[in-house]
Amino acid sequence: MCVDSDGCEIEGCSSSDEVHTLSGSMSPALNSSPDLHPCKPGQKFRAALLRCRSPLVAAGILSFGNVLNYMDRYTVAGVLLDIQKHFEVGDSGAGLLQTVFICSFMVAAPIFGYLGDRFNRKIILSCGIFFWSFVTLLSSFITKDYYWLLVLSRCLVGIGESSYSSISPTIIGDLFTNNKRTMMLSVFYLAIPLGSGLGYILGSIAKDAGGHWYWALRVSPMLGLIAGTLVLIFVTEPKRGSADHIAGRMQTRTSWLCDMKALAKNRSYVFSSLASAAVSFATGAFGIWIPQYLVRAQVVQKTAESCTSQPCSSKDSLLHSVGLTGIVAWQGCYILLTFLLLFFSPHSLSSQICIFIGETLLFLNWAITADILMFVVIPTRRATAVAFQGFTSHLLGDAGSPYLIGLISDSLQESYATSILWQFLSLGYALMLCPFVIVLGGMFFLATALFFLEDRDKAEKQ
Repeated sequence: MCVDSDGCEIEGCSSSDEVHTLSGSMSPALNSSPDLHPCKPGQKFRAALLRCRSPLVAAGILSFGNVLNYMDRYTVAGVLLDIQKHFEVGDSGAGLLQTVFICSFMVAAPIFGYLGDRFNRKIILSCGIFFWSFVTLLSSFITKDYYWLLVLSRCLVGIGESSYSSISPTIIGDLFTNNKRTMMLSVFYLAIPLGSGLGYILGSIAKDAGGHWYWALRVSPMLGLIAGTLVLIFVTEPKRGSADHIAGRMQTRTSWLCDMKALAKNRSYVFSSLASAAVSFATGAFGIWIPQYLVRAQVVQKTAESCTSQPCSSKDSLLHSVGLTGIVAWQGCYILLTFLLLFFSPHSLSSQICIFIGETLLFLNWAITADILMFVVIPTRRATAVAFQGFTSHLLGDAGSPYLIGLISDSLQESYATSILWQFLSLGYALMLCPFVIVLGGMFFLATALFFLEDRDKAEKQ
């Protein structure tokens, strides 16, 4: 028989069990006593709730929240052609939506990293989810004459999502260790391709069902409210370093400036951050522009008509989502397949296979990079490390790549503005910049491998 913190019996509990109390402590099994009384319905509910607050449940909820983060991020890409037609903006103007999102995301990341190393992390997470859900929902009511408001809304959404991406991996890092932590981080970062693909799929389906692209922005906010509530109720706040069995002997917390100096001297951290930036450059550009590239290919090959009225066809957004829902990655294959995609007939079976394999091969990097960080950075500065890694990868990567690709495409179109063929070719030529950046990323990952063991040993000793 077991008891909770209110001194009532909990049914279905053997004499060898232990129960989490509301304060987070453990109540060992006790013998029957006349002082104990049957639980009231509300107390039974609280006791059952506490039993659901396991590390696996927390990791599952955090992974679900990450899926929604990326789903919301790529919903806009799935209906980008409709947005361009509705607001009458060019490629550079459309690319600006993703650029302002990433810029606000990366600027806010260091702030949330600082807060995540010092305050209650799950409160920050849930507030961030509620904030971006509310802003995304409001943005679906913006009228044609206020494109700048849509740009501003994406900026605010970036701030809300930054809180989640900067802090949630550190909670998983404190709930698990070694192989279990690697596995849970892999599941967590599976949300990147899965959520991105669902963003295209659900956004396109909602647009077709509602008859307007506005409806695409009304799916993820509803799910976001559910995720934020689940985080508040079921996710525990573990002690920093508890999974590594060092929570009780951690040194006094260092200053922010000291943390930054230590991270700058950590070679594995620096090189893996630069490698992540190269990957982000490619994923940001391809995530926005590949659906558009396929649409233009169809128009050139006369297998589809150019979109002149809304809603536009979602077929290519759905196709692109298949590639984004993959799991495995490898740099060299991605570089090769990117070139093949741009040289094959872009709507042929061969190009579709390249899209699927190339994008699925790209996404292994995220989980590995996060796991490297957990090994080479001490627990009390992990949130700061995750935040600044995100800042670096976005600053040098996808903060500018969608806009840069759109700008190059627009520049190449200037002399042939009315040519459908040249609209297609100019975007293809602009996208060829991505494989060269990925080569740099592969070199930085190799440099990370050279210093990893040494930096891991330093972190363990510290």
